[in-house]
Amino acid sequence: MAITKTDFMRGMQCRKMLWLDKHKPGLRVIPPEVQERLDAGNAFGDQAMGMFGPYEEMTVYRPGTTIPDKKAMLAKTQDALARGVPVICEAAFSNYNNYCAADILRKTEKGYDLYEVKNAPEVREQFIRDAAFQNYIICRCGIRIGKVYIVIHGQDEANPFVPVDVTGDAKGYFQWINDNIWDLNRMQKEREEIRTDPGEQCTIPYECWYYGYCHGGNAAVSEESMV
Repeated sequence: MAITKTDFMRGMQCRKMLWLDKHKPGLRVIPPEVQERLDAGNAFGDQAMGMFGPYEEMTVYRPGTTIPDKKAMLAKTQDALARGVPVICEAAFSNYNNYCAADILRKTEKGYDLYEVKNAPEVREQFIRDAAFQNYIICRCGIRIGKVYIVIHGQDEANPFVPVDVTGDAKGYFQWINDNIWDLNRMQKEREEIRTDPGEQCTIPYECWYYGYCHGGNAAVSEESMV
């Protein structure tokens, strides 16, 4: 078990959350309203793939499932990079098995710019950390990233994609990610359940899907969800 982008974000919110993801995922309770927002976020991301014109998508699923075939996506991405594809969507990268798939990579004269798409009206700190993890993995794979953008949902429904430059902040997280990714790798493999007292991490920045399990009751629906 290595660390994906989602693993890292969830583990940094609460290490117990990540441990439960790996060992007791059946305890998750995802409210319908939250699932709807997740689905809307995925749809917005799919639409954003064409924001720069023609593109190649790297998504490959395991036969008969909707589970990404990471090995196939990694190989497909390397081929696209070798061919100099101008816009690559869902580009997959792995470093020591730590993995990410970038929403959009756009080729520049010196490398690539990275675009992380979020179906939200404003940039939030967790979005920057999300993009920062991708920048970390991609750079560790030897690919030069120039600018880092968060693409938010603007008010113009005819052209809703608004890139916001977060390069300085995202790249500033490089050492922080390096300091934590290996600890999360070790922690998620522990046999004994991680003990963490309930606190603000149960709802900030997102309400945990194990809220009911940890609190001994039903979870209240949060106003926000991962998008």
